Amino acid sequence: MRKKIVAANWKMNKIAAEARSYIESLLVELGEATDVEVVLIPPFTLLPLCSQMLGESPSVRLGAQNMHPAKSGAFTGEISASMLRDLYARYVVVGHSERRQLFGESDGFVGEKVRAAHDASLRPILCVGETLGERTAGHVEQVIDRQLGAGLHGVDAKEMGETVIAYEPIWAIGTGHNATPEQAQAVHAHIREVIASLYAAPVAERVRIQYGGSVKPDNAAELLRQPDIDGALVGGASLDPRSFAAIVHAAREAKG
Repeated sequence: MRKKIVAANWKMNKIAAEARSYIESLLVELGEATDVEVVLIPPFTLLPLCSQMLGESPSVRLGAQNMHPAKSGAFTGEISASMLRDLYARYVVVGHSERRQLFGESDGFVGEKVRAAHDASLRPILCVGETLGERTAGHVEQVIDRQLGAGLHGVDAKEMGETVIAYEPIWAIGTGHNATPEQAQAVHAHIREVIASLYAAPVAERVRIQYGGSVKPDNAAELLRQPDIDGALVGGASLDPRSFAAIVHAAREAKG
């Protein structure tokens, strides 16, 4: 049984006072339950504060929104994996559609990040997904196959088991239009088939695959009940602690 994983991607939002209030509220909302893995993914500026506040919390892990694959060097404005580990980050998002589209990150560059994350004992959340044009043209599986192939290049079976895949249809991110549960499930099942072909069926069965794309409290339950959807990467709805906690509670109910 795969443990559900629900992550809050704050993107470029919140300052210290807001983060402090959010975490105080979220910890109350979630209690001490650990049956769902919860990951808080703030901007880089808030990682020290969030790390300090979460401390040894059994219910919430810390993640980062991005990283550079190099260990150090002349990369002004970038953050390395070891810097994230120094702040007790456990997860890092790589290949988010906004990084691919707005900042021109290639499939190969994303793959370098996945490799560097594993080398630093960070668990990557590898994002994959198609544009509306690619879906309309019937190229969904082709796009997913390409992104997975490059993103997982050089990742061994043990590391694959510690990698999270996030399927985020680009046409559903921040638009209010999410994929139907059936559409999402179909792509999640395909992702698992690709992983099985690259590794083996038992490895694929262990890998957790999240859905990301306008997940809200009112649609989370139906999405999370799908057999191959193991969690959610939540954007806008994660900015309110009660809204995000409601999605976590939906994951708890769906896991049974």
